[in-house]
Amino acid sequence: MRIGLLTEGGYPYATGEARLWCDRLVRGLPQHEFEIYALSRSAEQERTRVPLPEHVTRVRTAPLWAPADDGRTYSRRERRRFVDCFEELVQGICAGEAQPFAAGLYGLAGLAREQGGMYAALRSESAVRALESACRAPGAARTVRTAQVADLLEFVDELEVMLRPLSLDWYEENAQAGGGLGDADICHATAGGVAALPGLLAKRFFGVPLLVTEYGVQLRAHYLAQLDTRGEPGTRPAVHALLAAFHLRLATEIYARADFLTPGNAHARRWQERCGATRERLRTVHPGMEADRFATVGEAADCGDPDTLVWVGRAEPAKDLIALLHAFAEVRRAAPGTRLRIFATAVVPDYLAGCRALAAQLFPDEAADSVTVGENPVTFEEIGGPDAPTTAEAYGAGRVVVLSSVIEGFPVTLAEAMLCGRATVSTDVGAVCEVIGGTGLVVPPRNPRALAEACLSLLRDPERAQRLGAAARARALELFTVEQNVAAFQEIYLRLLAKGSVRPDGEIPFASPPEARVPGHWTSPTWAPAPEPSPEAAV
Repeated sequence: MRIGLLTEGGYPYATGEARLWCDRLVRGLPQHEFEIYALSRSAEQERTRVPLPEHVTRVRTAPLWAPADDGRTYSRRERRRFVDCFEELVQGICAGEAQPFAAGLYGLAGLAREQGGMYAALRSESAVRALESACRAPGAARTVRTAQVADLLEFVDELEVMLRPLSLDWYEENAQAGGGLGDADICHATAGGVAALPGLLAKRFFGVPLLVTEYGVQLRAHYLAQLDTRGEPGTRPAVHALLAAFHLRLATEIYARADFLTPGNAHARRWQERCGATRERLRTVHPGMEADRFATVGEAADCGDPDTLVWVGRAEPAKDLIALLHAFAEVRRAAPGTRLRIFATAVVPDYLAGCRALAAQLFPDEAADSVTVGENPVTFEEIGGPDAPTTAEAYGAGRVVVLSSVIEGFPVTLAEAMLCGRATVSTDVGAVCEVIGGTGLVVPPRNPRALAEACLSLLRDPERAQRLGAAARARALELFTVEQNVAAFQEIYLRLLAKGSVRPDGEIPFASPPEARVPGHWTSPTWAPAPEPSPEAAV
């Protein structure tokens, strides 16, 4: 089976979970042939490429960061066709209508496939005028109507980048380069949004089945990014509204056309259902962790320091380390000997500096006597140091692992802590409750007092913490391993191929039984009995 794997800013270039789960999937299915179609976000990203197994036969990369002006200009007839399609597209964006958006999108895709790239056309005066008319038309959203010329120009620039997959040469069958997405048996988009757009076109042009996997919903990520930048100097509300409308319409079209959707958790699944995905095409497939990495810590009799709380993750505002530090202040008042060890896998420098300053203010250095150097009960460490050379040993440093986030998708660090057999205290965000499943304590976000009380309840009851840790490890081994993830996708691939989307040429995969292709007399008409002569022939 030939799988066209579609990525954006991830495999085979980027590091982190976006790359890891793709690499685990590809290596776990050596019986299939993979072709990777990657949309890259930066030149720096493309300099680092992970080693690929032999059954990855091709990697094709399209940069979204580089200028895409191929010097192509359209004739008068082509420009008229472009304007007609573009008007439909922006009408669907501004008025929130699915039908004109889809018609315009596929119309532009057909034009780009026949005539080449649309860089100049998308930046033309005709495109800006069409967008302005759509913004002023009845039914357009209120914020969109306020768009000024600068807003229109900025949005058109953004739109050109997001529509670049329409102009790629990835789709042709039997091309000189060895074929394209049209020759794939299945297109598997490893994210929604722009990453799934090539698969959407391959389905449109050639009927290739489309599978979309989302561990973090791209539409939600876009909304959150807008909230982070809202109110900053230079931000334009009309541009934000137009971009949000585009991403919503694109997500809705992807969810409507995909043959199958595999959200990584129930939280992502609810987003997809709200955007139009039907339940019969949905199946939750949790991401897979390498359980062997955590086996030593998870199976050890020692459950870690009973007086230590551990936090592991990326030090950024969404993780709300500020609330954790305030919660730990209450823990220290009730249990003065407790320590908090914060292991940062990556950092936002300004945020981490603020957390260090708050920790120094809340917890002055303590010394046992007048000649001993004082130590702070809160330590900020990096994984790879002498005290925690591996991630597993970081989790194993304490008996209780804490997650204090205000925003989460699938909490990877929580699943890793469970594989290490640690009791957990988490905030109720994202897919936390789904992952925990009753094997840990869950409290409301932004509530330091509740977080402190939950931590104290486990610190004061070591037996309960040990029971919860054992139950958490059993649950994680059942649901969050690489083996279950790979087996789920293998089954889905076979189901999609057996279902057989009808291609434009009318061919249905597996429509004919395998015996029909066996060479020799079994497929020759000579073995069949001769037809009886008709009465007319006898006469």
